[in-house]
Amino acid sequence: MIDSTVTGHRLLGRSSKRIDGERKITGSEKFTADLRLPGMLYARPVTSPLPHARVRSIAKDAAMAVPGVVAVLTAEDLPVRRPLSSLPGKSPLAFGEIAFAGQFVAIVLAESDQAARDAVELVEVDYEELPAVPDFESGVDESAPAARVDALDSNSDEAAAHNADAATQTAEAERPSSANVSSTLKFERGDVNAGFAQAVQTAEVTIRSESVHQGYIEPQVAMASIDPIGEITIYTSTQGAFLARSRAAEWLDRPVGEINVKTMAVGGGFGGKFILLEPLTAALAVAVNRPVLLEFGRTDDLAASNPAPACEITVKVGADAEGRLTALQGDLTFDTGSQAGSPLQIAAILLGGYYKVENLLITGREVVTNRAPAGAYRAPGAQQATYAIESAIDDLAEELGEDPLEFRLRNCVEEGDVRPNGGAWPRIGLKDTLEALRDHPAWKERQPGTGIAIGGWPGGIEPATSICRLDHDGKFTVVVGSADISGVNTGFQKIAAEILGLNEEDVVVTGADTSSAPYAGASGGSKVTYTVGAAVMKAAQEARAQVLQIAAQHLEANADDLEIVEGKVQVKGVPSAGVSLKEIANMSMSFAGKYEPVYGRGQTAITESAPGFAAHLANVTVDEETGEVHLNRYVAAQDVGFAINPALVEGQMMGGVAQGIGWALHEAIEFDDSGQLVTGTLMDYVLPRSNDIPPIETILVEVASEHGPFGAKGVGEPPAIPGAAAIRNAIKAASGARLSSLPMRPERVLDALQERGK
Repeated sequence: MIDSTVTGHRLLGRSSKRIDGERKITGSEKFTADLRLPGMLYARPVTSPLPHARVRSIAKDAAMAVPGVVAVLTAEDLPVRRPLSSLPGKSPLAFGEIAFAGQFVAIVLAESDQAARDAVELVEVDYEELPAVPDFESGVDESAPAARVDALDSNSDEAAAHNADAATQTAEAERPSSANVSSTLKFERGDVNAGFAQAVQTAEVTIRSESVHQGYIEPQVAMASIDPIGEITIYTSTQGAFLARSRAAEWLDRPVGEINVKTMAVGGGFGGKFILLEPLTAALAVAVNRPVLLEFGRTDDLAASNPAPACEITVKVGADAEGRLTALQGDLTFDTGSQAGSPLQIAAILLGGYYKVENLLITGREVVTNRAPAGAYRAPGAQQATYAIESAIDDLAEELGEDPLEFRLRNCVEEGDVRPNGGAWPRIGLKDTLEALRDHPAWKERQPGTGIAIGGWPGGIEPATSICRLDHDGKFTVVVGSADISGVNTGFQKIAAEILGLNEEDVVVTGADTSSAPYAGASGGSKVTYTVGAAVMKAAQEARAQVLQIAAQHLEANADDLEIVEGKVQVKGVPSAGVSLKEIANMSMSFAGKYEPVYGRGQTAITESAPGFAAHLANVTVDEETGEVHLNRYVAAQDVGFAINPALVEGQMMGGVAQGIGWALHEAIEFDDSGQLVTGTLMDYVLPRSNDIPPIETILVEVASEHGPFGAKGVGEPPAIPGAAAIRNAIKAASGARLSSLPMRPERVLDALQERGK
């Protein structure tokens, strides 16, 4: 833990409550689905039972006869850009061709939700069934049918918003002849065959991970309305308001200025709420010229949102007699669902990016299938790649008779080491987190069944702006355009108050809608504190300088001799010589005022990311009769740069661990042989419960970033990454069983136990 008494700051490094905490605890927070507008219509989808088909005809009359039903709309009825197949971004609404079971064929609009639900059952659809590709194993085969007849462009928005490395150009590997392989990659350096020839020991694993839902509490939801002059406002649970605005404008073929996106409170996102319903909801509202609320039910969300993709990864590593890696070879296949665009690239970079190795060859491909389009989930691609490489590294250490932690310390990357894509790691704290875990009693006095794993996230970057203004009451308002999905506004409040010399309650942080907010990128990729926080810092610094300049002129003093104390600007050491911030506000915002209003602006365009690394330890007990795995203890060490608000950082770490446990032991979206979703409710899709989460101990390591505010870096992604691998390695330590498929449910553990002795 960080000792906040020695941080050197008044406010930073000390824990404080989230500024939105009381609203959420008391239930007074307003979410999108709580909104009601005059004349509002409820939207409910008619969904396809088939994974691949064309719509021959739709009979709407019976549905339209239901009292309160206003319209039954298909893609052809929407006032959107043509051709429909060229519309950007993902949408659950089919454009003629059905690409997965659960995809929307039509939308019923009614004056009550019940009327819409009743009418959905009366819509009759005649389908022409087409051959389907149920999974990536069959899709990659050259004899497989095409999963899509109508090709759609790849969508890389989510990957790019999460991580700058996702935009890296890579060499393409030889592409299989299957029409469903949408892209390939190849990273190579040195001579991998020569590297394995030098090795005295090798380890190879092939892992499989099923598709996993983000597991947010609030389903996907959006509302759109049109004002009397034709401007469209979209209220939405989105992580990226500006991205949603641009996509809606492209869909409707309208100027961006005619679209305004209002980010509502987000009831959990984890990468799944970048953009999905916003363009469609806006198009529905325009079609009927009335407000429309489109809210997913839980089954809709599990069937037609954008979950983390299934994948298969093979990795082989070798080491010499001194325990140093000599070669790494990997191969990845990702199921991208019915639209190209997966975390293949970042997964490949991380697969070969944690350890120093001169000889490396990584190939990969993504495969289009008749499943819902793949999306981002908290460190997209990192969990799967980490499960693969950390399983192999742990097995190799065991084969060599090495201590698994010391083996990692000897081989882990440091600043300046090269990633598979050729970029060098900047300042990173991977070694520091391993050393912190090594010194913890849970490792020094480890019990049987203890496993470890590391995981890292290169970090996202995106330009950002912020403003900081002095108001008439002598308090400051900070305005940002980012969505507060993890308490970042509380951190912004602390940053501004620290710089301004005020208490936290003297600073209000607000997120404006896109018509008035300063630009900020989507909230994802562990970048908002790093980028927007830096802009907030600059805006507060400029506002402070303006305040001191006004006070200097008023007091006839030098600005360098002034300080802000308890809402007052005073001469240092002379409290009686001063002027209040409220007076300065009135002097700069009143009739005949002679000073310019205090309005600080901060802009950033950071070009170097701030990677975050974590090292996790899990201790488990395995019931060899049932295959049940019980988590006894969990320790998470993480490089956080600088913990602006330690309570929030620890909360992020604990939440990430809980999601990692879900990946490891519980969660999977499953389909039957006909492509139908089997896990369509939370009774079937198994999320971890509170009693599945052990006590979590956190270790905050601080390796300051060069560009983040006060050395801070994003902390959201890293804690969700090592969990599955750490638990897998703990199961091996407890029982000798080597698991290779996620989730590691009891039946798979039993299979691995049976294989153990062979």
